[in-house]
Amino acid sequence: MTTNSSTAPTTAGDILEADTQTIPAVPRLDPAASVDPAPPTGLAELEARDITAWFGNHKVLDRVSLTMPAGGITALIGPSGCGKSTFLRILNRMHELVPSAQLAGEVLLDGEDIYDPGKRLIDARRSIGMVFQKPNPFPAMSIRENVLAGLKLTGTRLRRSDKDDLVESCLIKGGLWNEVKDRLDAPGGGLSGGQQQRLCIARSLAIRPRVLLMDEPCSALDPTSTRVIEETMLELAREVTIVIVTHNMQQAARVSDECAFFLAAQGTPGVIVEHGATNAMFHHPQDSRTMDYVNGRFG
Repeated sequence: MTTNSSTAPTTAGDILEADTQTIPAVPRLDPAASVDPAPPTGLAELEARDITAWFGNHKVLDRVSLTMPAGGITALIGPSGCGKSTFLRILNRMHELVPSAQLAGEVLLDGEDIYDPGKRLIDARRSIGMVFQKPNPFPAMSIRENVLAGLKLTGTRLRRSDKDDLVESCLIKGGLWNEVKDRLDAPGGGLSGGQQQRLCIARSLAIRPRVLLMDEPCSALDPTSTRVIEETMLELAREVTIVIVTHNMQQAARVSDECAFFLAAQGTPGVIVEHGATNAMFHHPQDSRTMDYVNGRFG
């Protein structure tokens, strides 16, 4: 399977816009109408098989295979430029939005390839959510509207009362409810950086994903906000499979159940050197390069 693309949205807003260009407009709904066509539920296993990726003629990943267990947190670690973020974006079909991007291999969600020609892009995005490195709430929307932003895109129908319940539920899961419950109509962009990131997590949860991808979600945050995000991840792992890219080895050790160490030698594409249980990766790795990296001796 090979894909390519000619557009490159740079923010969640651009991605939302790019998606809606390929989806028929959602008709106006009666506010009293029910009901959301429910997506699949339950914890999901995500598996990448022989993923090779290019930007133009430049190969950035070479035959990467990895199973991300259901209900666990898998950390992708490795030096900058080894393909971790590219791999993460491949997991919910964002790679194909990049100009000249190409891809070979399979990404299986509970055994079904999300890149199968019969699978809709919107279904992949609904099942596999994404939280970006830089918090990106929609600045013109309130906190409440930010949480609900994905419903129109996915064609989800909810009564007004159900929307209120959904906003509360997602903000609780995102660890933000107690801080914003009395100002839900305030602009989402007016929150602090850590609060904005948790709002983006709540927004991702509103469409009930089965997998949540997180690309260095704490890299721009202070230690207190980082701790809150990590606690949120540990709570969420009870009901959603999480894959996180992080350069913080302490964070990987604290939150993840499994680790995959990516590495790209000079002039060669990224590969997985080693993967397995986090404790084993940090204390008894099979490859000396893994030991060197997790102990800060290179990278």
